[in-house]
Amino acid sequence: MKAIISGGGSGGHIFPAIAIANAMKKRWPDAELLFVGAEGRMEMEKVPAAGYAIEGLPIAGLQRKLTLSNILKNLQLPLRMMRSNRKVRGILRQFSPDVVIGVGGFASQPTLKAAEKMGIPTVIQEQNSYAGLTNKMLAEKAKVICVAYEGMERFFPADRIVLTGNPVRSDIEHLQVSPDESRAAFGVDKTGRVLLSVGGSLGARSINQMILDNIDFFKQNNIQLIWQTGRHMYEQAVAAVDKAEATQYIKVHQFITRMDMAYAAADMVISRAGAIAISELCLIGKPVILIPSPNVAEDHQTKNAMALVSRGAARMVKDADCSRLGLNLAKSILDHTETMQQMSQAIRQMGVEGAAEKIVDQIERIAKK
Repeated sequence: MKAIISGGGSGGHIFPAIAIANAMKKRWPDAELLFVGAEGRMEMEKVPAAGYAIEGLPIAGLQRKLTLSNILKNLQLPLRMMRSNRKVRGILRQFSPDVVIGVGGFASQPTLKAAEKMGIPTVIQEQNSYAGLTNKMLAEKAKVICVAYEGMERFFPADRIVLTGNPVRSDIEHLQVSPDESRAAFGVDKTGRVLLSVGGSLGARSINQMILDNIDFFKQNNIQLIWQTGRHMYEQAVAAVDKAEATQYIKVHQFITRMDMAYAAADMVISRAGAIAISELCLIGKPVILIPSPNVAEDHQTKNAMALVSRGAARMVKDADCSRLGLNLAKSILDHTETMQQMSQAIRQMGVEGAAEKIVDQIERIAKK
């Protein structure tokens, strides 16, 4: 088996791509796998760290905020696309894959389009409940479209859709660490209430600001917080917690590598509504407040969140309201054991296990013989 996996830009694309690669290696230990990503993006660091080779394309996305700098970047896009198309054709000819898998992100469009023109079968993995423009275009010639939500016939040909769920990291899908061990690792009290705040792999400014604006909330209500800030607000968060003398209650982390332990330690989670984050949360079965990012295409995070809210599996707070409402809502849920149990039961029912293996089943079915 020789396969190319293409996409990236954020953890929401990279982590499922790596999960698919791991499942392929488990099935075919001698498989040759190559990733194709975008130069300067997160995948160029995370994929090699996971043990896989990656090639970078000089591709970039459209800058929607019209500053002078962004206008100049947008003017360079046609040239970047031409260079990316030329480079990816060379990669495909040299590597000669049996199949190409697209997980979304800048690099997947030129990679899958070139593969389709060269007669190489392609698989699309759509993480969100509202399909992105790139995947909708690529779906015309894809052999199979693996999705995580029902009702995706709105976007894709019904006869090529397979409901697989989203692949998540195996340590989270098969959570084996104990709450006591995990709480000890994060330095939080074993008997107290613990809230986990994550804003995605790149951080979330509004969620971070909500906590910065309410540092005293945690001492006043005897609630402990494990706080993943992301890179940009980490130092500010550490300084604020130190100044408020709240280090006993708030544990600040720039990036949490052991998310399995963070989930195990928490009673409740505040999170963005990225597709992979939601898939993980459904499997761990903890009550969650979702704060969708407003800075995503077609507001797809709100649509992801509403798929859970409509079933009583989560609560949602708008990004603009989170600083005012988010933590008080968290406290009201933590204060009511029955509500916690109802939310846990509802979200756990939405979890899909073995998604990566189901996707590999489809890859095996359509791969070029």
